Amino acid sequence: MFKCVKASLAIATLSLIAAPIAHAGVEDALQNICTIVKADDKAELRKKMKAVETDYRLKLQDYYNGISCGGDSLIRHAFVNNAVEAGTLLIKKMPKSQLNAPETDGQTLRAWVSDKGLMDTPLAAVLNERI
Repeated sequence: MFKCVKASLAIATLSLIAAPIAHAGVEDALQNICTIVKADDKAELRKKMKAVETDYRLKLQDYYNGISCGGDSLIRHAFVNNAVEAGTLLIKKMPKSQLNAPETDGQTLRAWVSDKGLMDTPLAAVLNERI
């Protein structure tokens, strides 16, 4: 029994030590994602998202809320920068429930788009079709 407890403690200690390293790795992997969205580089964004999904087993909805691009979410950043290709990819990869959920400022994506006068943009059409 002592060996089992000792092994459990060792595993718990290793998981605590490795957790910050994994977190830092994800942050490094996502470091330039705002720049990629702003440049409307769909191929590079897809590659970045695939790498995070493969290396860290995270889907877009797992890290979406943790990323801020000048105070905006990734999709809002795409709207502001007229990044139609990147924004379309993000909208299509995001679950509908999360597209309809309030973001950190309490506004839903659709309400924010409307408030900013962006409802006539091609990206708004993609968003409206999706939700």
